[in-house]
Amino acid sequence: MTGSPTILDTTGVHLHEQVDRLRAAGPAVLVRLPGDLVAWSVSRGEVVKHLLTHPGVSKDARRSWPGYRPFAIAWLTAWVDVVSMLTADGADHKRLKDLVGRAFTARRIEAMRPAVERIVTALLDELATVPAGEPVDLRARYAYRIPSQVICDLFGVPDEQRPAMLGAIDRVLDNTITVEEATAVQQRLYAVMHRLIDTKRAEPGDDMTSLLLTAQQDDGDRLSMEELISTLLLMIGAGSETTVALIDHAIIAMLTHPGQRAVVLADPGRWSDVVEESLRRQSPVMHLPLRYATADIDLGDGVTIAKGDLILIAFGAHGRDPRVNPAPGTFDIDRHDRQHLAFGYGLHFCLGAPLARLEADVALPALFGRFPRIRPAADPGTLRPVPSFIGNDVLTLPVLLR
Repeated sequence: MTGSPTILDTTGVHLHEQVDRLRAAGPAVLVRLPGDLVAWSVSRGEVVKHLLTHPGVSKDARRSWPGYRPFAIAWLTAWVDVVSMLTADGADHKRLKDLVGRAFTARRIEAMRPAVERIVTALLDELATVPAGEPVDLRARYAYRIPSQVICDLFGVPDEQRPAMLGAIDRVLDNTITVEEATAVQQRLYAVMHRLIDTKRAEPGDDMTSLLLTAQQDDGDRLSMEELISTLLLMIGAGSETTVALIDHAIIAMLTHPGQRAVVLADPGRWSDVVEESLRRQSPVMHLPLRYATADIDLGDGVTIAKGDLILIAFGAHGRDPRVNPAPGTFDIDRHDRQHLAFGYGLHFCLGAPLARLEADVALPALFGRFPRIRPAADPGTLRPVPSFIGNDVLTLPVLLR
């Protein structure tokens, strides 16, 4: 690697502005990550797609990152140290994905609609008790609770274990915490997953954790205990945090674009356009650590990613690339030929994408149908972002319901 790396902003405040600068600087630009890691940031749409399907790019740190030491960098644990389909290539990826995939078929996802509707209705009934004129944090009271309850129900997480589990997962996205805090989060993540496994071993149920545990007990070669824990971390974490951000940003878009909101309320079939435009303009994931070059990759413009180099793909940059979507900063449900990579691309396309879309498709029209006069309780431009270069969300979403 050559050149002076750009220090990646970890506060989330300049998430899109920094990616715009990196995109303008070249097909790949060196950046410095927490832990003093240096990686190639890739934020141009066509280069992102090229590398996501390139045979010389791997997701497996153990085999492809020279000098890799498991658990040496605490904040990377959930992204790199786990052994799941997120960090596997080839046959291992297929084996691990197949074990979970049975819960995410189109038929099974659609069968979950009534359960999602019940959760949404109960939350809206609760919100209806808030006195008129009293601000409500819609992220905490609505957007956060829908996907976290859905995914915890799917994996059979007992009610009393959910606060500790979700609390630990929430901290994974915070890239401003100290090394000591990151280590504590790392330890808590594994502790809550072990507690869930112990519970399901003693009292199995009709849930994904019990199903995976049975597979591990019956055939350890098919699913090791480390892979089981890693899969739970991946699915419960990804199944909650990303969909929260999707719902948050879609709500903000509707609150700040009254004309398009009126169109959607008059034609409920347009809510899918709201969801897809929100995913394009405000992808729930900006960067996803990490990938590794297993061969030299010439990107042109004098840029070559060398074998062994780290690669940081900016998924959220693709939808904001003006060469992919004209006027990328504009929210427009009538946009033609909309493109985004909010759920990934290629081999590692997100298994939970249909579930995330289902949850948003239920949550958004129900909210605006119940509270048609909802409006912001604070200037949306002043909402504080989640302190992260990985996730893209707000910390709070204060509104007045009526």
